[in-house]
Amino acid sequence: MLRAFTARRIAAAAAYGGGGITALGGITFGLLVMEARLARRIILATPNGDPPAADGLYGEGQDGPPLSLVMLGDSTAAGLGVHVPDETPAALLAVGLSALAGRPVRVTNVARPGSRSHALGGQVDRALQTRPDMAVIMIGANDVTGRVPPAESVRHLGYAVERLRAAGSHVVIGTCPDLGSVKPLMPPLRWFARRACRQLAAAQTIAAVERGARSVSLGDLLGREFAADPRSMFSEDRYHPSARGYAAASAAVLPAMASALGLEHDLAGSVLPVSMAAAEAAEEAGTEVAGATKDGSTQGPRGRWAALLRRRDVASADGAPAPAAPDPA
Repeated sequence: MLRAFTARRIAAAAAYGGGGITALGGITFGLLVMEARLARRIILATPNGDPPAADGLYGEGQDGPPLSLVMLGDSTAAGLGVHVPDETPAALLAVGLSALAGRPVRVTNVARPGSRSHALGGQVDRALQTRPDMAVIMIGANDVTGRVPPAESVRHLGYAVERLRAAGSHVVIGTCPDLGSVKPLMPPLRWFARRACRQLAAAQTIAAVERGARSVSLGDLLGREFAADPRSMFSEDRYHPSARGYAAASAAVLPAMASALGLEHDLAGSVLPVSMAAAEAAEEAGTEVAGATKDGSTQGPRGRWAALLRRRDVASADGAPAPAAPDPA
């Protein structure tokens, strides 16, 4: 209940222009800054270069006009950490979506490494030029490491969703990943990073669902697989996902895309107030949250109704998001 209340406060602060929640004292903050600088030096010691360009047409053998898929966000959406386009989330999602829809998919990736949520405005400008049928946004980690007030981050995300939805695009949000799973981060920085990331992820979910989007909790990028085999699930910098890591994350996002486009029916899930669904999803990677109705109404006494859909079984560390997708392992 407390987690849901915190997420709702952040989302409300975003709507009304507040700064969000901060709770670190001066000594604690100083320690975290020193540890963050050390972790950053470790990460930057193994540069990844630019992500491979995945723009183009996928599923060319399929019939019908292409679906337009646009990727927005930060280095995760851009695919930093892998070496060929077929290993990026954009390509994996496009191949999987093409197989499900029976149509080719044209990818435009406007995501940029290092982006914070305020960059979404410019990315949406470019995305709308493609008239997207589906937009996938992965954002938030750089807001946490850059100490951006969570309400400010959520405000930018909410506006991006509103613009994309107004243009007729379906939207799926891959919420802020759990930086507590990143190996260069040591306690207590890891603990505070995990709390901050999960708070932001829950607030992102509320903002997204209330504006007609769906969210998928990336959490620690499907933590059981990453915890069991971090060397192969992270890339060389130990910060960004590897090809296998991106395949696992894409496997969690693809079903939400298919449901949004009406290509498959939703699983039965718990219907809860959106703040409670968001808080639960932030604790379990791979969980989807979508708008729902209860007793014929979309609104309850605690706000928007939302369905909590747990799809962990669709994600496999060794597989791709759809049978037709290439295996990057």
